[in-house]
Amino acid sequence: CVTIDVQAACRDTAVTQELLKEGFHRDLLVKVELREDAGGCAVATRMRLPPGIYVDPYELATLQQHNLTKAVLSPDVIDVEAPEYLARDLVLLLFLERDGRCSHCFHAAVPVHARYHRPAEGTEEAVLVLERPEVLLCCCHSHLSAECWEPAEVDTPCSSDSTGPCQWHSTKHRPAYEESMLRVPVGLREHNSLVCALTLLTTGLCSGLILAAACRYGHFS
Repeated sequence: CVTIDVQAACRDTAVTQELLKEGFHRDLLVKVELREDAGGCAVATRMRLPPGIYVDPYELATLQQHNLTKAVLSPDVIDVEAPEYLARDLVLLLFLERDGRCSHCFHAAVPVHARYHRPAEGTEEAVLVLERPEVLLCCCHSHLSAECWEPAEVDTPCSSDSTGPCQWHSTKHRPAYEESMLRVPVGLREHNSLVCALTLLTTGLCSGLILAAACRYGHFS
């Protein structure tokens, strides 16, 4: 897995981001530990996903129906079949749940998927950069320190039970910029001719077998 440890919010908040599993289909796990009292507050992280990785909105809707996760995607219409070079960035707002073993700890996970990339020359992998997630708090019944938190432009209710506007806050004192790398397998450009030839040969062979079977066993009037 890939791990980032970041100190944020006046050096009092720890954020950990992990990519679990291998291959094109991963789970993005985010953990936040607050050193201050967040009673009555909703905790979320906002992160920008590069074009090479996406969250499937249909899969996300199914998970949310079963209360397995809660997140907001922007834009909410995504072409899950598009390759990396025809896709664009996504913004994921992921709501975190309190950890029962730690009163100041919050976590959430969401499935993410890597897109296919153009064949590369001289390398068998593409590198995707995942930025550090931004910690957000929404405290409808308490106040946050003005020295550590500032209003954030997030047009989303604090929870699924609330439909009215709620003011989210982000950390003022952000740590030094940190990022993680996700390596995705890609084809080699020098293999283009071989791949095209094998694809054409396989297509022709399969088409011939289907036509032969249709002529032998088909009933034509």
